[in-house]
Amino acid sequence: MAEYTFYTNPMSRGQIARWALHEVAADYEQVIVDWKDKPAALLAVNPMGKVPTIVHHAPDGDRTVTEAAAICCYLAELHPNASLLPEHDELADYLRWIFFAAGPVEQSILSVALKFEPTREQQGMAGFGSVPRTMDTLEQHLETRDFVCGARFTMADVYVGSAVDWGMNFGVVPPREAFARYVERLQARPQYKAAKAVDNALIAETRK
Repeated sequence: MAEYTFYTNPMSRGQIARWALHEVAADYEQVIVDWKDKPAALLAVNPMGKVPTIVHHAPDGDRTVTEAAAICCYLAELHPNASLLPEHDELADYLRWIFFAAGPVEQSILSVALKFEPTREQQGMAGFGSVPRTMDTLEQHLETRDFVCGARFTMADVYVGSAVDWGMNFGVVPPREAFARYVERLQARPQYKAAKAVDNALIAETRK
């Protein structure tokens, strides 16, 4: 049995988790989830039926992790030899920007895609305030460094970078120079290319 069972669909946030799995060179078996016929095994470990979901077949029993950000963090912790965990002086940026991407950036992208940006009066209640404020804040951080935590790639870049990469590709993240340079650096990684090749092949297969 593989160390991980990976429930995913290539047209989903499962692409984030696959990239993370490749970054740590994880031994995993994929289960492609049909939206209209979700497998009982997935629903048993994640009643929401969401992907990505991973099941870690640990020596002392199975452990389920859901939510792409949590999966990224879990894999970095379980595979410290991949050197994707933050150093002491990188921890603040690592945590801040993973949660920023999971909160304001995710909400901003959905706001643009679904066309429900809050009014000025509603911005105080919205977790991301407004799309421009969120994008300006992220741009200000990325324009002064190569990666989220500075000069070194960490697992934070898998999660934050996936949001920027996907958002620019679908026109919901503005194509600002800092974002474009950041995504270019991420796309040059062999692990990124390998993970995307798997998902792209699966997508192509479904379109035949």
